Amino acid sequence: MSPYLRTRTIDGCVVAELSGEIDIVAAMEITPPLDALTRAPGPGLVVDLEPVDFIDCSGLSVLCRVRSRVRGNGGQVQFVCSRPPTLKVLRATGLLNAFRPVPSVYEALARIGRP
Repeated sequence: MSPYLRTRTIDGCVVAELSGEIDIVAAMEITPPLDALTRAPGPGLVVDLEPVDFIDCSGLSVLCRVRSRVRGNGGQVQFVCSRPPTLKVLRATGLLNAFRPVPSVYEALARIGRP
């Protein structure tokens, strides 16, 4: 897969973990697999941003695309983030309220209706 994206399934829910610097290069690499994950309807997707060191507007655009595609298919998307630098970027861009990140994958799963 990609050094920027790792996926796993926990209790039937897909968790997409992003890591490193999510810039234009990473965004181009992770968009196709994320599009594949969000192509079909599903109960939800957790996007884990905890390992992200940096994110720019290209990365934020990918996150907005993921959110739109999942919600368009009737699913839920939950973001995981507790790192101050990433939260600062989300706050500055107005995405903090839209994404409403939680501090752990398990809390995100609970919001989707999983354990």
